[in-house]
Amino acid sequence: MHRDSLATPVLAGHPVRFSAGTAAPRTAVPAGACDCHVHVYDSRFPAAPGARLLPPDASAQDYRALQQRIGTTRVVLVTPSTYGTDNRPLLQGLAELDALGVPARGVAVIDGTESDAALQHLHAAGVRGVRLNLSLGVVGTADALLPLARRIAPLGWHLQLLMAPDVLAAQAGVLRQLPVPLVFDHFGRIPPAQAGEHPAHALLLALLQAGRAWIKLSGGYIVSAQHSVEDPALDALAVGYLRSAPDRVLWGSDWPHATASAGVQPLPDDARQVDRLADWVRQAGSSATLQCVLVDNPAALYGFAPISTSLF
Repeated sequence: MHRDSLATPVLAGHPVRFSAGTAAPRTAVPAGACDCHVHVYDSRFPAAPGARLLPPDASAQDYRALQQRIGTTRVVLVTPSTYGTDNRPLLQGLAELDALGVPARGVAVIDGTESDAALQHLHAAGVRGVRLNLSLGVVGTADALLPLARRIAPLGWHLQLLMAPDVLAAQAGVLRQLPVPLVFDHFGRIPPAQAGEHPAHALLLALLQAGRAWIKLSGGYIVSAQHSVEDPALDALAVGYLRSAPDRVLWGSDWPHATASAGVQPLPDDARQVDRLADWVRQAGSSATLQCVLVDNPAALYGFAPISTSLF
């Protein structure tokens, strides 16, 4: 039996570091459910010069406790803006998760000058994409889009992007021609009030429908004017993505919520984040299901092994 062929037993009633609440989600997640946006932090690794988010240490072991609370079994670690292009914390986290028996993939940050051997080392460790963060990142510019895409295309990796709507819209011509899949995290950084109004939102929908991109329903509290995933204004934005391209939508907790540690918004309850995803899937009323968003789509993008329910 594959080690994540059954859903993680949910252990409610115990506090988890960097997550409000103690209850399990009302929603039972399917076997093989994946949290596609998580960071690990370790103060033994220095922060990059100019880094604006300097959260406390948060380990793979800490995150495993959250998995046991919400029922997910797979995870994607993303190198945070804190470390610039230093992917050592990411690699350490992936190794620790492997030791814990947790299937994991990684999204690294590179500047494009890395050797082939260095990129192959990342790939062997489970990295399947690179992130360009033009919101809080301290490395890279929009001019790096095409060079980075060309550098990672031979590896079959994707390019994960976070940028303000105006910047995103200005790069429309480049984004449509990049030779790699695109992943937009944190709702594409589209504020709910700009859904259907800003050209960046129309661009995202077009890229999703064309099979060129994926969207992460992560960090809802970042784009919400209320700084909360409970914000009802998020509903139309999330449902719009789900109806537009249900096979291109992913979900991520954004644990350990570095913006909350920085005082930008209250610490979210990750069980409620799961339930809010379930709300959006129900409202979408399309072929989108939790199985699709939490299992099938991540498996397709990150290359997780197929789920087997057989005991033999």
